[in-house]
Amino acid sequence: MRFITRLVALIAAAWLVGPPAAGAAEMRGVTATEIRIGQTMPYSGPVSAFGALGKGEVGYFKMLNEKGGINGRKVNLISLDDGYAPPKSVEQTRRLVESDEVALIFSSIGTAHNTAIAKYLQGKNVPQLFIGSGASKFADIAQYPQATLGVQAPFRYEARLYARYALARNPNAKFAVISQNDDYGRDYLAGLKDVLGEKYDAVVTGATYEIQDPTIDSQIVKLKASGADVFVIAATPKFAAQAIRKSFEIGWRPMTFLSNVAVWVSTVMEPAGLEAGTGILSTAYVKDPDDPAWKDDPGVKGWREFMSKYVPDGDQHDTNYVNSYNSAMALEAVLKACGDDLSTENILKQAFSIRDLELPMLLPGIKVNTGPSDHVPVDQMQFMRFNGKSWERFGELQTGN
Repeated sequence: MRFITRLVALIAAAWLVGPPAAGAAEMRGVTATEIRIGQTMPYSGPVSAFGALGKGEVGYFKMLNEKGGINGRKVNLISLDDGYAPPKSVEQTRRLVESDEVALIFSSIGTAHNTAIAKYLQGKNVPQLFIGSGASKFADIAQYPQATLGVQAPFRYEARLYARYALARNPNAKFAVISQNDDYGRDYLAGLKDVLGEKYDAVVTGATYEIQDPTIDSQIVKLKASGADVFVIAATPKFAAQAIRKSFEIGWRPMTFLSNVAVWVSTVMEPAGLEAGTGILSTAYVKDPDDPAWKDDPGVKGWREFMSKYVPDGDQHDTNYVNSYNSAMALEAVLKACGDDLSTENILKQAFSIRDLELPMLLPGIKVNTGPSDHVPVDQMQFMRFNGKSWERFGELQTGN
């Protein structure tokens, strides 16, 4: 009897100290004063240019914390280098979850990298929000129930628009594609096949590269020999610049489409040669700060003020910093909507119920929307053409869904 009395007293004391362990687990990474979130970024390695995304997001939450944080809590973004290597992404993500006990993973970069960590995060019941990839696979709710794509149009949608545009001008067009040999590159091929259908094998010549390759010159020479009159560059910045430069050097002038993850003037178009890139087509969903059309735009002015104060070493010609601003702002909206309930369940509920969220650096008319069966925050784009100095947008907003 004495033992039972003592046991009851111990249970009562435990409840007075705090809720049971299961309740605490639901609010992992959250204290009365802090929300811990984590990400992996390629601060080193072959696509270190994308490290700008992490730097911009760290700067954004620094700004937000100086203004009081979110509902009284400061956001602690722990941003770790993975060198753009999926095994390192897994290692660093495990550290974030098991050692740092983050509430969620936010904006980690890379299609293969997010694929590599997805099952682990699902097993740990950790949200994977605003993924740093436009791969359409992450919209598959059965496979990735706790993930949302980033604040960008999916690669597959983008490729569909390129195919439709080319065929509208030449129904008999032959396509050449240089693509990264992973899910990122394959998404562009899938988008082309969606439009070309049964003609795909007859009219598409493909070449791939590995992220470790020093050059893709031989692949470009091979693609020119195919006789294609449309060239799709589904590549990250370093290889996109090589593709543009080499095709120009060998006198190949097809209608060229460039993946919108590689449109940066300072890291792609200038290294490739501005003349070489003149006339290339791509798509946009964000405001380009270098576009004179936005010179007096309040959203761009606010972004420049943010950059000058919180990311002073950042290149304001690099639109990666615009994407980081949008992503961080979208997560801010989700966390604010959570109120004091920062359980995994409520974080996911709010992430999957965004309605007409307008971000000051998205193109006018593009709004962020998600739903329980729609994990694609942005699905609209506008065409643009490189004029030798900057990108010029044209036409109406389009969707590739």
